[in-house]
Amino acid sequence: MKTSTRSLPGRLLLTAALAVLTIAGLAARPAVAEELAKNLFGAKKLPAAAAPQSIGFYSKGCFAGGVAIPLNGPKWEVMRPSRNRRWGHPTMIALIEKLSRDAAADGWPGLLVGDISQPRGGPMLTGHASHQIGLDADIWLTPMPDRKLTLEQRENMSATLLVDEKTHLVKDALWAPAHTRLLKRAASYAEVERILVNPGIKKKLCDTVKGDRGWLRKIRPFWGHDYHFHIRIGCQPGSPKCKAQENTAPGDGCDQSLAWWFTEEPWRPNKNPDRPKARDLMTMASLPAACQAVLDGPDPASAEAVTYYGEDYGDGVPVAAAPVLTKASPARASASGAAALPAAANAFAATPEIGIPLPRPRPGG
Repeated sequence: MKTSTRSLPGRLLLTAALAVLTIAGLAARPAVAEELAKNLFGAKKLPAAAAPQSIGFYSKGCFAGGVAIPLNGPKWEVMRPSRNRRWGHPTMIALIEKLSRDAAADGWPGLLVGDISQPRGGPMLTGHASHQIGLDADIWLTPMPDRKLTLEQRENMSATLLVDEKTHLVKDALWAPAHTRLLKRAASYAEVERILVNPGIKKKLCDTVKGDRGWLRKIRPFWGHDYHFHIRIGCQPGSPKCKAQENTAPGDGCDQSLAWWFTEEPWRPNKNPDRPKARDLMTMASLPAACQAVLDGPDPASAEAVTYYGEDYGDGVPVAAAPVLTKASPARASASGAAALPAAANAFAATPEIGIPLPRPRPGG
């Protein structure tokens, strides 16, 4: 019986051919999609039990050691509590509580607190692009009622829209000097780097504020923000991986950079309305590497164990140490002065002084 043999080169060719077929078969299989970061962070109900630390940038990051503001305070109530976005860096939570006291002394009945952050930050399932590192907070421009709101009311109560969507101007019948005092008080804290408001609100302030106008530098116009204002504080000590935002431009902002908002350009329809939002694309690979450890970090014993009870609660002891808040020194000016507006205007850069018209696209999504 004759035995068939195959030469070495032939065997190598056969092996190579089989390898190519195998690789081709593997490539034909559908790839397993990486989980979106918004789903992973959105599923966390409690913060990572660790020292307070913000990681990354306001719109791409996370934070550890977060604490919650109580649902009810002497001069505040948390709105939309089912979202579980009442978490922040201890300095942010302490600042909100301080603002509620100081604003009450100025005549504001109390704060209705909107979204701060998810327990561990990160991209949100819905809504904000920022609010990811525990250093952003929304405060309604509707004063707290003189009665305690039920949980149902907090979920469903509508905020008061202060700006006419056609003229982009404040509705004078709804605006009061108390709104100005509230925004001025919020801007007075050194920790606050900027406050985002609707362009109509910025214009109202520019038109009416007399005397000291230095604080207006911190008031930055941006789309939306017609029923609330957005407080942003700077990177805090103990957060070496926090990425700071550029400084605001010099001046009070009541110039051509504001006038641009009252041209047609900012309000033209989005040229690419179907472009996915950043949160719908971000995976863990998109975030700073340290965010994986934040995501995997241990839970505290309970939400109550990491709720920040500050001096409003008398004998209550804060669960985390926050630095003493101070009055603001003059707002920092950009060393480079007015820069060109980025190709896609965004809330994370100062709106510069630029002539009109300013043919720039509005941000997608």
